[in-house]
Formats: sequence, structure tokens, C-alpha cells
Amino acid sequence: MRNAVIVGYKRSPFTMARKGEMAEVRPEDILSQTINSLMQETKINKDDIEDIITGCAYPEGAQGNNIAKIVSFMTNMPEHVAGMTVNRWCGSSMQAIHDATGAIAINSGDVFICCGVESMTFIPMNGLTYDPHPQLNKDNPNVYMSMGITAENVAKKFDISRKEQQEFAISSHKKANEARESKKLQDEIVSIQHGENNINIDGGIRPNTTQEILDGLKLVFDANGTVTAGTASPLTDGASAVLVCEEEYAKNNNLNILARIKSTAVVGCPPELMGLGPINATKKALKRANLTINDIDIVELNEAFASQSLACIRELEMDQNKINLHGGAIALGHPLGATGSRITGKVASLLRNNDKKYGLATQCIGLGQGIATVLENVN
Repeated sequence: MRNAVIVGYKRSPFTMARKGEMAEVRPEDILSQTINSLMQETKINKDDIEDIITGCAYPEGAQGNNIAKIVSFMTNMPEHVAGMTVNRWCGSSMQAIHDATGAIAINSGDVFICCGVESMTFIPMNGLTYDPHPQLNKDNPNVYMSMGITAENVAKKFDISRKEQQEFAISSHKKANEARESKKLQDEIVSIQHGENNINIDGGIRPNTTQEILDGLKLVFDANGTVTAGTASPLTDGASAVLVCEEEYAKNNNLNILARIKSTAVVGCPPELMGLGPINATKKALKRANLTINDIDIVELNEAFASQSLACIRELEMDQNKINLHGGAIALGHPLGATGSRITGKVASLLRNNDKKYGLATQCIGLGQGIATVLENVN
């Protein structure tokens, strides 16, 4: 059996859309610099690369023209290296990893760059030309429901209070700041050059966040609701990349194996409750790996919103001490296409660095989906 392993992980800083340090940096530049750093660290032979698979939620404008192949030119890849852009919205770059894993299993390549990018400055939420299907929107308006309203729906369904959501957000910022201050993030972050500027710090971490500060924020989506900007992931610019190889290839080339990809899963769910997608995706992935949630040592659960994160944690009976050890998307940010490879690469790195056995990366996805990856430390 041909197994897929992760042998490297890098990401750009994640900075606030429109007002952050990378607001003027084109997405192709963010991604190509991230890939270059991954290549330099792993010392992979570029001639062995089969494909660059890039996740992007809004592949248009500066993110269009098959950005995966565009960055192959910007990173001086050999002509034979292919490029494919995939779109599973928020789960796009985790899907890139799943695609590479499947290709390796059927002997369709040994080395894949699996990456993701989103500049929510260059391409705003809902894209440049938002155009929902009129009849579908009339027949089933839940399909096009605002992500914030879905978060309110989850909060109501699971009776998750504003205070609980704010406590979760405060914890995310605290963990992210502690990781930054203790230099636990510096090995994964690529310094992005833009003119004379050297951008190397995440822009969304707010270590002084308190209940009192969050209490002062206005309700954004529902005047009678509980969700605010402080308990949602911010609009973000960023890129991430992992190197996925066939396991024997990695061993034969003395690559640093972080983790083996043990199982994967995707699932659909009601679009008005899209934040619950990780629940059944995780159950499916765990069943395929012949594991239970109690076997999992480290979890990266994308924090699209505090309400949906808490609902998933509650329903899956997760140990919060195992989740998002260095903070999550509420603090770090959520550049849609880049998050999947960030959290999967993060789990792989944490498993190796902390000498743990099994890890889980999982996300909710707009329009009603979930995606999950189970990883195993084989060192």
C-alpha cells in the first residue's frame, strides 16, 4: 500500500484584509514566497514534483487564471510540473491534500505541493461578481444564507451564550499570543517581502481581549442574537503550503516525516447549520481510521465562529486541552483557501514536536459541508 506523508509545512503571516500589512501584496506573491520557503527548508528535488494543487475559495481576479500553475512559473518550477486549483470553499486546501493522498495511493505521483491562498483584500467575500441563482434562492434561501446567520442558528440550536462564545475567543487570543511570545510560531511563518517591507508577524492576535471589551461590540448579524465580530474569524490575507510525498519516497530521500495521512472524509450538512460540518466529517474519518475521539491527541478545529466551534466540541465530546494549542482562526485569521493546509500542517508539526500519536484537522464549510483529516505520527 502506498501511503502519503507530510514532510514540510509553511505559511505566511496572516494579516487583516484591507487594513493589514499584506493588503497591497498580490496573492500570487504571498503564495509563491510561501512555496519557495517550503522548497528551501525541505530541499526537495523540484524535478520529482508531480503537481501543485492549490486551494482557493474565490479563484477570480488576481486569484484566477489557475493560480496553481501561475505560481509554478513564479517559483521557477520545471516545465513538467503541473498545477491545479481546487475549490471546496473554506476546505479547499485541505481538499488539495486529500487529492494528493488519493493520487499517491494509485501511483499517480510521489511528490505534491498542497497549498492554499486567499487575499480577502483583492477578492472580497462573495467574490467580484456575486450572482446567486434566482430560482434556487427563491426555493431554498438557506443555500445562500450569510455565514454569520448560520453561526447565530448554531448558537440558538445549542443554547450557546454570548459569554461562552467570548470566553472561547479570549482563550484563542491568549493561546496564540503565548505561542507567538514563546516563538512557537516562528518556524512555520515565512517572511513575506513586499518592496522594502519584511512582513513576518500575524496581524490579528489581540492579547488584551477581555469580556468587557467584547461586551462593547455590536451584534453584527442579528439584533437579538449573540454573535459579534469578536467571536468570528476576521477577513484575512494569507497563504499556506505543505509538501505531501509517498512514504517510501520520503524515507529513501531522507525527508523529515511529520505525519502519515491515515484517513480523510468530507460530508454534507444543512447549509443553515454549516458550522456543524466537522461533526459528521470527523466521525466518518475516525471510523475509517478505526479510532475514536479519545485516541486523538491533538486537534486543529477551524474557528470560523466561536458558536460552531463550541457546538462541535460539545457534540464530539472533545477535550478542550487538546484543541488549537497555539490559538485558532478567531485570533490568527481565516484566509479561506489557506486555512485547510494550515491546520493540517499544524497538526502534523505538533504531533512530531510533541511526540504524540494521532491528530485531527477539521473544518466547517459554507453551503453546508465538513471536511476532516486524521494524521498519525510514524516516527
